[in-house]
Amino acid sequence: MRNIKLMLQYDGTNYNGWQIQPAEISDCRLQISDCKKQKSIITIQGVVQEAIKKITGEDAKVIGAGRTDAGVHAIGQVASFKTSSGLSSDVIKKALNANLPDDIRILDAFDAETDFHPRYDAKSKTYVYVISNSTVISPFLYRYAWRVPHKLHFEDMCNAIEFIKGRHDFSAFRASGCSAKNPVRTVFNIEMERFDAIHFMDMLFPGNFLKVCIEADAFLRHMVRNIVGTIIEIGKGKTKSEKIREIINSKDRRLAGPTAPARGLFLEKINY
Repeated sequence: MRNIKLMLQYDGTNYNGWQIQPAEISDCRLQISDCKKQKSIITIQGVVQEAIKKITGEDAKVIGAGRTDAGVHAIGQVASFKTSSGLSSDVIKKALNANLPDDIRILDAFDAETDFHPRYDAKSKTYVYVISNSTVISPFLYRYAWRVPHKLHFEDMCNAIEFIKGRHDFSAFRASGCSAKNPVRTVFNIEMERFDAIHFMDMLFPGNFLKVCIEADAFLRHMVRNIVGTIIEIGKGKTKSEKIREIINSKDRRLAGPTAPARGLFLEKINY
């Protein structure tokens, strides 16, 4: 039995996250074209598994390194599946892309060690969150950034994120329904960058943009989005930057800020 490792990118706008849903499992006999109509249940994992079945005839389970939420995008997702197929990894890559919708692409496919596990073998994961701090956002960017038109105190936000670094119980930034048994995570690094334009398809889109980059050993459900929502509240002057320490120690989700929208979040890289 071979273990095929996949490198993926996807635009998560039209999907209900990575992980296959119970309703989708019961309807897994649908063709991908039919699944597109089931927007309430369609997931990245489900669509990829259906494509694999069309190619190999097998009901393979695709395991992803990061279980991104509904509407979240991925630049460097890693996944794997077991197969008895004799198709070369290059043929599998081409065949998958031929059977997947255009907003999901397999960048690479190759044979991995039989015991390779995308999630458990990962040393850390890096997420990026993009904020548009402008009154108007380009129609070519609105799917990929949270528009916050308010005046933001950048230095206060940078001071606040310093309290996030290190090993903490992140229950205060944990969404309800999170299945993780242990809320303790280690944030290796978190940075905030400000820039005045975004390059897209070799064109320049001016504006005021912020990018939050966070690397950790693992993440709780909505953890990055809840951290970003809290940082924005600090930027607006509604909360002092030092209060981040109090919020973390409280382990109380009610003390943290709102959940930032999914559309600005990208799974950037899985580090092994």
